[in-house]
Amino acid sequence: MVDVSKWPLFSLLNAEELATVRQACVFGNSANEAIYITHGNEVFVFGVNCSSCLGTGDSLSTIVPKKLDFLRGKKVISLSYGSGPHILLATDDGQLFAWGHNGYSQLGNGNTNQGLSPVLVTANLQNKKVKEVACGSHHSMALTHDGEVFAWGYNNCGQIGSGSTANQPYPRKVTGSLQGKNAVGVTCGQTSSMALVDNGEVYGWGYNGNGQLGIGNNGNQLTPCRLTALQGLCIQQIVSGYSHCLALTDEGLLYAWGANTYGQLGTGNKSNHLSPVQIMADKERIVEVAACHSTHTSAAKTQSGQVYMWGQCRGQSIIMPHLTPFTNTDDVFACFATPSVMWRLMSMEHDDFLTVAEALRKEFDSPETADLKFSVDGKCIHVHKAVLKIRCEHFRSMFRSQWTEDQQEVIEIGQFSYPVYRSFLQFLYTDTVDLPPEDAIGLLDLATSYCENRLKRLCQQIIKRGITVENAFTLLSAAIRYDAEVQYTQTDILPVQIYHIYYL
Repeated sequence: MVDVSKWPLFSLLNAEELATVRQACVFGNSANEAIYITHGNEVFVFGVNCSSCLGTGDSLSTIVPKKLDFLRGKKVISLSYGSGPHILLATDDGQLFAWGHNGYSQLGNGNTNQGLSPVLVTANLQNKKVKEVACGSHHSMALTHDGEVFAWGYNNCGQIGSGSTANQPYPRKVTGSLQGKNAVGVTCGQTSSMALVDNGEVYGWGYNGNGQLGIGNNGNQLTPCRLTALQGLCIQQIVSGYSHCLALTDEGLLYAWGANTYGQLGTGNKSNHLSPVQIMADKERIVEVAACHSTHTSAAKTQSGQVYMWGQCRGQSIIMPHLTPFTNTDDVFACFATPSVMWRLMSMEHDDFLTVAEALRKEFDSPETADLKFSVDGKCIHVHKAVLKIRCEHFRSMFRSQWTEDQQEVIEIGQFSYPVYRSFLQFLYTDTVDLPPEDAIGLLDLATSYCENRLKRLCQQIIKRGITVENAFTLLSAAIRYDAEVQYTQTDILPVQIYHIYYL
């Protein structure tokens, strides 16, 4: 559960007011403005009101939250802010609203007059439903439900993707390499733009002086350019910092590229990277990454809930991902980002609803709901027969009426150890594996026996990443014990001769 009062502005609200907050965002060059939405879908703003970014109809600052009646009853699904700042807000019915700084037509209304109040953006978006918005310093992007990307505003470096550097006063569809592609995500650096499409490809355009487009050079791009270095990977999340990017694959691998002055790439040094480089390869599966265009801070969350941070953190340059005591990436930005803005529209809802994946994870080895037990080394593992049949061909065959196991309430397992078999069953509920390399060899043997190819690949990754000088012979012994298929190549590590083990 996120504690919004970690941001100084929200410490001004009393307990009753805080209890009404459903969504919130702190923004501005000094993190001195805030917007929040209540459970009743009422929108409130407070703070300094630079460039009339609060949308209250004037330029007066307010320490007391003011209600934006124009947005009353609207359910907000996406919000982003620029450096002016200007604000973009999308509602669940597909409408797009904008207000605040407009010196470069980043509000998309055709002029450069400051937006004192929220206005509906409709130009070139008729019959389009917007589902996500993103702001750079002074440019804007919107993603529609049908996968189209629109951009407008400041275009000095080609960040609009129009093929020129002329400012764009109205939303314009981004075409070129994105033509015919179904975009599923958009993000902006200060003067760069990125789009993620449904097949996992990533495209970038705009300023590229620090390599933040990830295309192998530092030349600006006036139209979308595909990041070919990510070919073969399926990207599921991409975020942009001031001048760097992070991308997360569907297998939980993390890649970074762009500026690295503050160590925001997490590579262990401060050298920029013109192409994506994998980081945190020695960590467990990553499930979320975080960055925003107004900071040089990066954060990531692992499958077990560990949160790491790196980059510019309270004036320090953290060049390697550092494990924090936080439970969410939002707290990294509250406590260590400069300025301490929010990297996304944050939800404070008590999430009683569980996704299918979350519910399955929760019910693994649960005696209350299980209808079957496996006994391994004298210990029981509680499972659900239906889940096993859905997830594994071996169990689909086992639980047929002609198999004796189909009639048993407890099935004895003698071929594999308890840690190995429990990890296998847990994999069927979670798609993840958390085992030391020594046990992963046993799980690899099981996966081979049960023809679980994805599990085999995960085990191979764990083993390859886990080989060290200290455990090489232990792994070799385990491989021989499990009769794993291995090959040996001799190499020098310091003065010690060891064997690398490659699992085929």
